[in-house]
Amino acid sequence: MTADEFERAFRALTRAHEGASDHNPGSVACEQCTRCRDCTFCKRSSQLVRCHYCVDAQRCIDSTHCHHAVDLVACNHCVGSSRCTRSAYLERCVDCTDCAYCFGCVGLDRAEFHILNEPYERSAYFKLVAQLTRVLPAARV
Repeated sequence: MTADEFERAFRALTRAHEGASDHNPGSVACEQCTRCRDCTFCKRSSQLVRCHYCVDAQRCIDSTHCHHAVDLVACNHCVGSSRCTRSAYLERCVDCTDCAYCFGCVGLDRAEFHILNEPYERSAYFKLVAQLTRVLPAARV
């Protein structure tokens, strides 16, 4: 196989993949979703795999109850977050791994109760997050 033949075949595969069907194989009760697989009760999402109850999410895997999320893996209850892994209850976070209860954090690993990458006591965290949620516009990615 020549480099030219390889490039031609690769472009053909890419075009075929991009034009693939918008149906959702193995999914149940998903609304306005495209190219989701084995998902349940998701809405307005695309390219999810084994996700449940996600809304306005894209390219997430094994995640549940996430909203306005992109590229999450094994996350739960995350809002407005992207590229996070094995995390829960994140809001407006990016590139966090194994984190819980973080707000506006970037690049943290195994962190809990952080706001803008700074640690807080549990009660202070919830008080400040409630205040921020009232004054900030809804989280979107």
